[in-house]
Amino acid sequence: MLHGFTQSGPLFRLKTRALEKLLAKALAPAGLRPVLFYPTAPLRLSARDVPGWDPAPSAGGADEPPEAYAWFHHDRAADTYRHLDAGVRALAAAMRDATRGIGHGATATHGTQQQQGEGEGCAPVDGVIGFSMGGCMAGMLAAALEPHRAIPAPPSSSSSSSADWAALRAANAHRPLAFAVEYSGFAARPADLQWLYAPRLATPTLHYVGALDTVVEEARTRALAERCEGAVVVVHPGGHHVPVAREWVLPLAGFVKKCVEEREAEGEKERERERVEGDHGGGMC
Repeated sequence: MLHGFTQSGPLFRLKTRALEKLLAKALAPAGLRPVLFYPTAPLRLSARDVPGWDPAPSAGGADEPPEAYAWFHHDRAADTYRHLDAGVRALAAAMRDATRGIGHGATATHGTQQQQGEGEGCAPVDGVIGFSMGGCMAGMLAAALEPHRAIPAPPSSSSSSSADWAALRAANAHRPLAFAVEYSGFAARPADLQWLYAPRLATPTLHYVGALDTVVEEARTRALAERCEGAVVVVHPGGHHVPVAREWVLPLAGFVKKCVEEREAEGEKERERERVEGDHGGGMC
């Protein structure tokens, strides 16, 4: 679960707690138990970075904003995402923790478990859910983990592409995601990140659009959806937030269920092929 600009993992969980409960309830009949992790982005924001921050007068004259973080900084003059490498490292660390079953909001993605007990560890993560800037990161994460997508060599250390995308793949055992969900998401703008969208994302994606969203306009979210094969788009009547009412969580639950079951079916077919090949294999003398 990837939070948006000026948020944190714990704050995002607080805001989406109702969604988490409804999702678990909706998936339970299918034998799916969602395991959600809420990492915090690595870049601590200062007061001047927080839009509309108006500190209350204090005796000490402190001008400290609440805990607010970002996954990257958009340098509009240079058209790059500064410190994206730190954001990607944070995602890689989060996924490594997820595969080891380390919780407490430490990881970046949304996983599902089937008949797995506490303390048994986790498989590689199944999917990611992101909001706003976190939605942008979710799309980049899903694209970067697709094994058919060639990772270009970074042109310079100051480039957006200086991030270690190969390490990100390794963190999830070189396994692509089964799904990605973006609330008020958008595509990355820098030219050196367009390899993430060409070819279009093959990972199944669900995009939530806020009809009254004035922060990330509908056109930007739809532009991201257009870069994804078979994207599903849901429009809710609210603004720049994650809708947590039941009527908006049910499409999410149905999408996650479908994607995870398709992943499981593909895995079973692969295991069956391996068994057949093993039965027909022979030794050499």
